Amino acid sequence: MPKPYPLYQVDAFAEGVFTGNPAAVVPLDAWLPDETLAAIAAENNLAETAFFEPLPGSPGGYQLRWFTPTFEIDLCGHATLAAAHVLFEELGCTVPRLRFESKSGPLFVEREHGTDGALLTLDFPSWPPEPVAVTETMVRAFGAVPLEAFAGRDLLCIFTDEDVVRGLAPDMPALHELPYVCNIASAAGRPGGGFDFVSRVFCPEVGIPEDPVTGSAHSLLTPFWAARLGKTRLDAFQASSRSGRLFCELQGDRVRISGRAALYLRGTIFI
Repeated sequence: MPKPYPLYQVDAFAEGVFTGNPAAVVPLDAWLPDETLAAIAAENNLAETAFFEPLPGSPGGYQLRWFTPTFEIDLCGHATLAAAHVLFEELGCTVPRLRFESKSGPLFVEREHGTDGALLTLDFPSWPPEPVAVTETMVRAFGAVPLEAFAGRDLLCIFTDEDVVRGLAPDMPALHELPYVCNIASAAGRPGGGFDFVSRVFCPEVGIPEDPVTGSAHSLLTPFWAARLGKTRLDAFQASSRSGRLFCELQGDRVRISGRAALYLRGTIFI
C-alpha cells in the first residue's frame, strides 16, 4: 500500500501566484532513499523540490535537501524560502528563526510581518567570485560579449547595461559547454529604474534552461555588486519571464536575501 506524503507548491520571491520561482516542498518524518527523492523531483518537474525532516531535540531545526529534476544541488535559495513559508504558514511553526542544516552548512530564515504581508529573510553564505578570462564559449553561450567574467561555483558575466541582459537569447548547447552550475548574466540597473542590479540565470546542466528567480545566485551577486557599487544593501531584480524582486544585504561573510512567497498548491503524493 503506497504511503501518503504532503506536498506543497510555493511561488518564492513572488508578490503573488504565477510570479517568482515555483518550488515543491515535501515535509518528511524520516528520509526516503535518495533514488526516491530524485524520482519525486523528476515527477514534479519544477526547478527544485525541497525535502526536510526535523532535527531531534532542536525546535525550529531541520535538515534540508534540494533536488532539480536531474540533480541534487548544494544550495538553493528559492526552495529554502518556499520550505520556510510552508513551516511558518502551513505547519504552524512559531520559532522566530528557522535553522536548516544543509550541504552548504547552516542556513537561517526569519519572518517579519509588515503591511505587505510576511517578508522572509534568508541568511546564506557569501560567495565572492574571482575574475576569470572572457572566453569565446561564453560569448557564444550568452549571445553577447561580456565586459568581464567572474566565477566560483557559478559563472557571472557582466554586460554593458540592463537592456542587454533583458534582451539576451542564449545558446543552450553552448551553455552546456561551460563547467558551472549556474551561468549568470548581470548588469547595473538603469538610472531611476528602482533596482541596483538586474540578472538572468541559466542552468541547463541541472535541467533548468532559465531559472525564474535564483536565491543562491545572489550569494555571489550580492558581494560582487556591494563591492562594485560601494553599498551593502541592494535592491535586485531577476528579469526572467516570471521575474522576481530580492532585497539583499551583505553582512561580512554572510548574505541576507529577503522576499515574499505565495502558496499555489497543497496536496498529497503516494509513494
